[in-house]
Amino acid sequence: MRIKRLVKPGLGFFSFETAWRTLQEYEIMNMLRKGQMQGVRKDDVNGQIFFISRLFGIAI
Repeated sequence: MRIKRLVKPGLGFFSFETAWRTLQEYEIMNMLRKGQMQGVRKDDVNGQIFFISRLFGIAI
């Protein structure tokens, strides 16, 4: 399973909250990669960057 392979390097989640947030972020990135996000096309890189920056509160 892909999630197990991604999470394995960070084996020690210190809390349930940390694990929950990390898994949510993995799922969001997979949905973007597959083009499953409404309002953001699969081939719109600038739109994806803008979406991620708003979602995670990252200044670009």
